[in-house]
Amino acid sequence: MTAVSPDAILQLGLGFWGSKTLLSAVELGLFTQLAEGPLDLPTLRARVGLHERGARDFLDALVALGMLQRNGERYANTPATELFLDRGKPTYVGGLLEMVNARLYPFWGSLSEALRTGEPQNEARQGRDLFEELYRDPQRLAGFLKAMTGISLGSAAAIAEKFPWRDTRSFVDVGAAQGALAVTLARVHPHLTGVGFDLPAVRSHFEAFVADQGLSDRLSFRSGDFFSEPLPDADAIVMGHVLHDWSLDNKRLLIAKAYRALPRGGALIVYDAIIDDERRHNAFGLLMSLNMLIETREGFDYTGADCMSWMKEAGFSGTRVEPLVGPDSMVVGIK
Repeated sequence: MTAVSPDAILQLGLGFWGSKTLLSAVELGLFTQLAEGPLDLPTLRARVGLHERGARDFLDALVALGMLQRNGERYANTPATELFLDRGKPTYVGGLLEMVNARLYPFWGSLSEALRTGEPQNEARQGRDLFEELYRDPQRLAGFLKAMTGISLGSAAAIAEKFPWRDTRSFVDVGAAQGALAVTLARVHPHLTGVGFDLPAVRSHFEAFVADQGLSDRLSFRSGDFFSEPLPDADAIVMGHVLHDWSLDNKRLLIAKAYRALPRGGALIVYDAIIDDERRHNAFGLLMSLNMLIETREGFDYTGADCMSWMKEAGFSGTRVEPLVGPDSMVVGIK
C-alpha cells in the first residue's frame, strides 16, 4: 500500500516562504549586484545591505531554491537569474516581481475576504481606482509598463513564430504598454507595420522604447480608450493580458469592436493565461483568475472554449487555441 504523506500539503501551504525570499532578493537588487561576477559573503552582504544574522541563510536558501549558485564561498547568478533578473539587461522580468512584492503580496493576504465577499482587496477597498491612480503617477506607470514587458516577452516571441504572418501587412496591439509585442513582431517580420493602442499617458513610454529599438519608422502609437472609441483598422488585432481584466459583457464588447475593425480574412489574436477547458491543469491560469478577483470588480480568466464561443458570437468563423510559452496560450479568430 502506498504511504500517504502530508509533504505536498505542507510544501504548498508554506510555499510563500520561498516566494517571499525570491521577491526580497529582487527588491534588494541582489541579482544585479552579481551581474558582474561572483562575490563572497562579506562583500555581497555589504553591497546589498544585509545584516549578518540572516545573510548566510538568505543566500544559501536561494542556492537551495535554484536561484543562486555557490562555488566554495562565492555566490553567483544562475544562467536564468543572470538573464532575467539583472536590472541592466533588456530581458529583465523583475519589474513584474517588484510589482508583485510591493502590491500583490500584501493584497493576497486578504484572499479569504475576497472569496467571502466577491469584492476586490486592493486600493478599491478605500474607494480608489487602481488604473486611474496608476496612469496618473508617472513613476508607478513606468514600473507597471516594464512589468508588462517582462511578462509578455516570451509569449510575444511565440506569437511571432507560430502565427502565419506572411499574408499580414499591418497589426494593432491593443493595450500595448511599452510595446514589447509590437517590437518583437517588427523585428522578426520586417514586412510588418504596427500600431500600439493605449491611453495617452503611455505614449512617451511606447515611443521611447520603440525608438531605442530603431523601429520608429514602422511602429507608431495611437492614443485612445478602447471602450469609448473604435479600434484602429489593421489586418490583425492583438489583445494580450487585456480581456481578463474585464466583465463578460466588456469582454464581448472588445471582441465585437475587433471584429468591426478587421477586414475579411483578418485575425484577432487574444492571449492570456488561458485556462484548460477541463479546468484541471493550468493552475497558473486559475490562480490568475483569483488575482483578478483581488484586483478588479468583475475581471476573470477564462478557457479557450469560452473565448472561442465569444468570438463566434461576434461573427468570427475560424477559431483555434494554440499554446505559447508557460501558462499562456493564444486564441485566434478569423473574420
